[in-house]
Amino acid sequence: MISPASIQEVMNRADIVDVVGQFVRLKKRGANYIANCPFHNEKSPSFSVSAAKGIYKCFGCGKAGNVVTFVQDHEKLTYPEAIRWLADYYKITIEETERTPEQQEKQLVEEGLRILNEYAAQHFHDTMMNTEEGQNIGLSYFKHRGFSQETIDKFRLGYNPETGDAFFRAATLKGYNPELMEKAGLVKNRDGRHYDSYRGRVIFPIQSMTGRILGFGARILKSNDRAPKYINTPENELYIKSRVLYGMYQSRNAIGKLDECFLVEGYTDVVSLHQGGVENVVASSGTSLTEDQLRLIGQLTKNLTILYDGDSAGIKAALRGLDMALSQSFNVQLVLLPDGEDPDSYIQKSGANKFYNFVKENKKDVIGFRLEIGMKDVGTDPIKKSKLVNEIAESISKINKAEDFSLQTHYIREASNKLKVEEAGLVNLVNKYIRERVEQSERNHRRDTPALPEPEHYSPADEIPELQQKSTDENIEWHLIRVLIEHGAKAYEGYANVADLIHQRVDPDLIEGPLVRQIYDSYYNFKTAYQKEPDMQYFINFPDAAVRQKVATLLQSNEDISENWSKNYGIESMHGELNYTFDADSTLTYFEIKKMKAMQVMLMGKITEETDPAKQGLWMKKYMELKSAETEILKRSGTAILGIKK
Repeated sequence: MISPASIQEVMNRADIVDVVGQFVRLKKRGANYIANCPFHNEKSPSFSVSAAKGIYKCFGCGKAGNVVTFVQDHEKLTYPEAIRWLADYYKITIEETERTPEQQEKQLVEEGLRILNEYAAQHFHDTMMNTEEGQNIGLSYFKHRGFSQETIDKFRLGYNPETGDAFFRAATLKGYNPELMEKAGLVKNRDGRHYDSYRGRVIFPIQSMTGRILGFGARILKSNDRAPKYINTPENELYIKSRVLYGMYQSRNAIGKLDECFLVEGYTDVVSLHQGGVENVVASSGTSLTEDQLRLIGQLTKNLTILYDGDSAGIKAALRGLDMALSQSFNVQLVLLPDGEDPDSYIQKSGANKFYNFVKENKKDVIGFRLEIGMKDVGTDPIKKSKLVNEIAESISKINKAEDFSLQTHYIREASNKLKVEEAGLVNLVNKYIRERVEQSERNHRRDTPALPEPEHYSPADEIPELQQKSTDENIEWHLIRVLIEHGAKAYEGYANVADLIHQRVDPDLIEGPLVRQIYDSYYNFKTAYQKEPDMQYFINFPDAAVRQKVATLLQSNEDISENWSKNYGIESMHGELNYTFDADSTLTYFEIKKMKAMQVMLMGKITEETDPAKQGLWMKKYMELKSAETEILKRSGTAILGIKK
């Protein structure tokens, strides 16, 4: 396990804007930063990051947390793995306490792969730059492709000698384990003899969005019919092909800045385009796009332009992955380069300006492009035409009808004209695919969700008011906690501070929410133990994940008070840091009045139900005492002002 001191050091060093900015395109807005949420598809940004508080919150899907939980959710890591990720990112050495054998083994494998990959990337680069064979073959190849030394260094390109075990011998001398080298795909074992997997090949290190070496692509230089032109690292704990895009680390800033991502097929296309001044480009390495790859791109831009060779044989196969992009609200366009050209050759001949102009003038939307390609094959064959109509209808059905209704209508009309089919019939076919997808989704949901037992007695009339009252009270309680965490240590006239004010005026036994009470008690337990108020970071980084999530949500909330409360009690809104005393006053007033109201409702029920006049009189007396107390609270507080946190 990671020591508490190491966790604290990571939390102190980690900058949430820096970390989140590695994955999404943040824009400054006031004191905070906003972006499209990386955890769900959206067109308008509802994801907010507070640098001052060290938290994020999505007002669309509800995701909230601190820098560690962001890395956890985004990279699909456990809490310890996220801490290690951040430690690695900030070059922090972490101390470990006792771990289970399984945890030790898993961590050793992952850390071993990271260290080995980093060593291998540097070894291949040094071999190319500092050995005769490396310079004559590897470096010569890249120079022939027109790559400058700056570009070669930028992408950490390298070379593995033709000698059967040159890398294996070098790595063994450095103390690396042969089994780990096999797992990393760097060497192979044949009858107990190890040899290099990438011998006689130039090396393209594949990096994560933050620069970590995940694996390698290797291109053979000599003609060999029995060997594939390119080979890649086999999948392991670090390298999962469907989750990576070549060039994302080098291109992420340009993609965000230009709000567009070019997608190409190969490594050299990416490197050549960078060399030519076009830096907003990544490669899928010849595979169809996956959800995870689209998620990476979608964090930076929703504008995806795919570049194909003029004579690419893989266009049809690649097109199949684009329906997924349409369903995720990407603006997908395609560009077919002139015959005989690929991005590498075209950029070297034309330069960046001409390249950008060609792309701009020759972009075609994905449906129009599929129609154009499909119509060439259909000819007069009615069976092929029927198949194409269905394929186009299914693609159009993937467009989010609620968000892109006009776009879907445009494509239906365009497809109807080009395919020469009735528009109404195509609409019906598109709707059929939508219904089938919805029905399948519902079937999957029913299959995955266990049936809940029916309650023996159920009365909506009895339950709904109770639930509404509980929900309202809980909201007040959470607002009280927000004021306590955000303003507790600040001065308040007549009291030691705001926390002292709340402690004296709130009976904790009146707090109904279990999590609210846990945070309230934790606050004052900390205060008692350390003779000071806990700061926001104490709760933002709290060991309990439920507390971290809720506090992050509270501190980025947009709560407001009821219009009726404003009308009846004069409670108004006031913004700004200097108004925390009004915030504290009005919150306590709001809290106390609401509690009074709840007790009045309870007493009125007893008065109505009671048949004994004497007892009824006692209940009425208590009711009037509460009304008097309510009036006193309002008189004491004057016009309450509730601070609103936007």
